[in-house]
Amino acid sequence: MSFPPIHRIVTGHDAAGKAIVSTVGPLPTVIELAAIPGTVFHEVWSTASTPAAADNGPDPTIGPLTLPPPPLGTRLRFVDIPPDTAEFLALGAARMHDAFTQVGDATASTVRAHSPHPLMHRTESVDYGIVIDGELTLVLDDSEVALRPGSVVIQRGTNHAWANRSQRPCRILFVLIDAAYDPAISAALAQR
Repeated sequence: MSFPPIHRIVTGHDAAGKAIVSTVGPLPTVIELAAIPGTVFHEVWSTASTPAAADNGPDPTIGPLTLPPPPLGTRLRFVDIPPDTAEFLALGAARMHDAFTQVGDATASTVRAHSPHPLMHRTESVDYGIVIDGELTLVLDDSEVALRPGSVVIQRGTNHAWANRSQRPCRILFVLIDAAYDPAISAALAQR
């Protein structure tokens, strides 16, 4: 099963300040991860400051794929996640450095020999994850939560993975917001 392409409409202003449609069509940046076939990142938009610039600037999704949002910024993306396979669960941890390098953040992977899932990772961001279609399991260090369409996860910089234990792909929408760890959490993470 494959999902329909994302159709994006970007607005702007003309020289007189009138609202216009700047672009309409498919996303220019859609990338399948080589180390995790079937995992596809659909880059929709990002902002690089707070407050965000409401301007007619260039498309911020053109360029290398980057997992976290920019400093003081946001990132909006869909991710298609294929079902976990026995091969991936057994051998996937060895490919995570390559996978996270492809998404521009090799240091995000936290997978270790005792990790509950090969995709364990962490970013210093607050992420809103909304399941659009399919099913996932949110895997944390010591717990799991089943997710289905309409489930919304507020991911606050914690170590986690997305396990797909179903028989079909899942599409999830993410809004990532740059964040800074609370000093006590930062100190605890430094001890791990």
